[in-house]
Amino acid sequence: MTPERKAVMQDDAAVPDHGESRHLSVVIAASAREVYDYARRPENLTAWAAGLASGVTRDGDDFLTESPMGTVRVRFAAENDLGVLDHTVTLPDGTEVLNPLRVVPHPDGAEVLFTVRRLGMTDAEFDRDCAAVQRDLETLKGLLQR
Repeated sequence: MTPERKAVMQDDAAVPDHGESRHLSVVIAASAREVYDYARRPENLTAWAAGLASGVTRDGDDFLTESPMGTVRVRFAAENDLGVLDHTVTLPDGTEVLNPLRVVPHPDGAEVLFTVRRLGMTDAEFDRDCAAVQRDLETLKGLLQR
């Protein structure tokens, strides 16, 4: 094992360092532009991003939202024509987490891709986080599917 991939022990479970990522996606029968425009609007977060938002208020270019972790600050990438919805989430302890999120054209409409990073989680925690993100993507699909 390389030094970058050393595992640490946490609650008797081996936890790899931050190297692992999982790419989750969903295809939505709507145009990439429609999906992007809906998903980038903070007021829509509470409808589809249960893991992130239960209430959203604007604070300059950022948004404050109540999450299962407490109040978090969210900053999205500037509006663009590439479908980039990357967003940085600042946790209550000040930790910043970059969440890569893309909306790309797909032959059946649009594909939404979210990269989940392990960030020191156990296997079970990582699986739970990925399942929650996938549920959020499926909710987004349900809201926009034609």
